[in-house]
Amino acid sequence: MALPFRALLAALVFCSQYALAAPTLTVYTYPSFVSEWGPGPAIKERFEARCDCTLDFVALDSSVAILHRLRLEGESTPADVVLGLDASIMADARRTGLLAPHGTSLSALNLPITWNDDTFVPYDWGYFAFVYDTEQLEHPPTSLDALINAPDDLKIILQDPRTSTPGLGFLLWMKKVYGDRAAEKWQALQPHILTMTKGWSDAYFSLFMNGEAPMVLSYSTSPAYHMAVDNTDRYQAVAFDEGHYLQVEVGARVRTSDQPELAQRFLAFMLSPAFQSEIPLKNVMYPATDLGDELPDVFERLIRPEQTLYFEPQTVADNRRTWIDEWLNATAQ
Repeated sequence: MALPFRALLAALVFCSQYALAAPTLTVYTYPSFVSEWGPGPAIKERFEARCDCTLDFVALDSSVAILHRLRLEGESTPADVVLGLDASIMADARRTGLLAPHGTSLSALNLPITWNDDTFVPYDWGYFAFVYDTEQLEHPPTSLDALINAPDDLKIILQDPRTSTPGLGFLLWMKKVYGDRAAEKWQALQPHILTMTKGWSDAYFSLFMNGEAPMVLSYSTSPAYHMAVDNTDRYQAVAFDEGHYLQVEVGARVRTSDQPELAQRFLAFMLSPAFQSEIPLKNVMYPATDLGDELPDVFERLIRPEQTLYFEPQTVADNRRTWIDEWLNATAQ
């Protein structure tokens, strides 16, 4: 019995050493990305199949919370990669000094804007839009002006721009369209705002889908999920005459990571078909690369904004505090 026992012991030791040797890549992201219906589970399985590692997603409250956690933890952060920041908070994230150049080829990108950033790798994009319930609202307003001037009983659900990237996106949308008149327009919009939630999930799933209001700030791509997965045309986005504000979601690697090569491999993986094919119906956004015929047919039925509205990240960083104060003062009156 001695030899089999020694062989078994040797095998256990080997397996134990192998398990200890397998590295873990820690990725900070937001809850919907790693939900059971989100892209996270499939992406974890696909990356682990090729990385000989463990991919550990850590879900924080929102994209803004990812940035706050990174700042709080500083150089002691256990994060190797942050996934889910967007262009509106990129400059603030860069200022932390905690992010490293991605070293990833961006030649495959297919975005509405030119992208040359050396730190942030885009993985999807979309337009902010109001989604409405066609069974509650037959004729939705088709412009920001029409929404502001609608009867007071038309209610909308928004997200707080201090805690939510869609909320910040709408603030930038208002600022891009109205400029110096934004505060005046925020005051005029007040009667229509049922509530402002901390994040997108509460606004969309907890309130809008339960019929609390007929319109919610979301994305032009949101109806794709309902049409393709729920098999219903009930929820649609409405095209606004002024154009729509663009959101580009990005990932970046953390400078202090003890898995720099693995983090770099993950950023490159983000632009691979294995990752990108999970985006359209699981993150419900446009993929950052051209999927060709693999893009679900329902995307052909989405609204197509005639004008893309966008501030450069540094412009947002330079003015964000002032513009949020302007919104706070306007909505407090």
